[in-house]
Amino acid sequence: MIGGVSSSEERYGMSQSASGAAEGVFRGRPAGSARALSEAYDTALLDLDGVVYAGGQAIAHAVESLAVARSGGMALAYVTNNALRTPGAVAEHLTELGIPTGADDVITSAQAVARLISEQVPAGSRILVIGGEGLRVALRERGLVPVDSADEDPAAVVQGYGGPELAWGRFAEACYAIARGVPWYASNTDLTIPSARGIAPGNGAAVEVVRIATGAEPQVAGKPLPPMHRETILRTGARTPLVVGDRLDTDIEGAFNGGVDSLLVLTGVTDGAGLLAAPPRHRPTYVDVDLRGMLTGQPEVVASGDGFSCGGWTAVAGERELELSGEGSAIDGLRALCGAAWSAGGDGECGLDSGKALARAGLG
Repeated sequence: MIGGVSSSEERYGMSQSASGAAEGVFRGRPAGSARALSEAYDTALLDLDGVVYAGGQAIAHAVESLAVARSGGMALAYVTNNALRTPGAVAEHLTELGIPTGADDVITSAQAVARLISEQVPAGSRILVIGGEGLRVALRERGLVPVDSADEDPAAVVQGYGGPELAWGRFAEACYAIARGVPWYASNTDLTIPSARGIAPGNGAAVEVVRIATGAEPQVAGKPLPPMHRETILRTGARTPLVVGDRLDTDIEGAFNGGVDSLLVLTGVTDGAGLLAAPPRHRPTYVDVDLRGMLTGQPEVVASGDGFSCGGWTAVAGERELELSGEGSAIDGLRALCGAAWSAGGDGECGLDSGKALARAGLG
């Protein structure tokens, strides 16, 4: 295991930013780093879907980049909101892809929600499970007993992604129990999940079914909320973690809420337009094309007159649109545009049109 779960919670909250710029406050541009990120941070907290693999297959450069980071001394932990598979199953899949991984290197929202429940119900309580095997294993690890019916006197209901085969009747069981006053928990509320055939409904869509039927609100554990960050820090013991993800509203916001640095990679769901429009809680510390960005330093985005420059590009916030001039790599153009857009957006979203500027950088 990368770290150890302390008998107390002393490790929780001890993680810190290594960029010198505090998270949780206004970020006007991506940060730079003279050192390779794999050297500046002790642990990478990696999302899986859209970062390490897509549709079950490794994303280009992921296997090699992670191997180099690990050989240089960086600890790797895989942090996923998907509660369907057990940590062992996830580790086996990663190992098959060429990324040697143990079950203790995987942290799931099922583990986070199981800890949350165990702190609020008596040991040995029955918990009604609406989800897959990952939830059941996590509950048993906390001394709780998974059950399948609202008539088994559960002390809580927990809902997690159960795959496309999850029967509609499972939602009814949740509703019956919640209507009796049983507390309701959700592993996460991601509305969508990537699949080999495209974007499919995620656990958040299923949670909405139960919410509409009951009018209740669940306690949620997964990214971007604090229970997931807490579970990750407790299990890894990371002191200077770097969150690596592809989603602004889970990975990057989770890092923001936890007060730690983040790297957004553009191999998943986030595109340039979405990144430029991001409010402060969705602005990553660093931006790069893929996981090779962990192995290098990050260029400075420099305030330059009325704009921001990076790697040969200069970006300016005009009256109606973002403007980009110069030449260089597409990712440096995007970094410069982030400086112009985020500064223009201040503590809100940047509403300037970015289409022409992104096309100028080759990202349109």
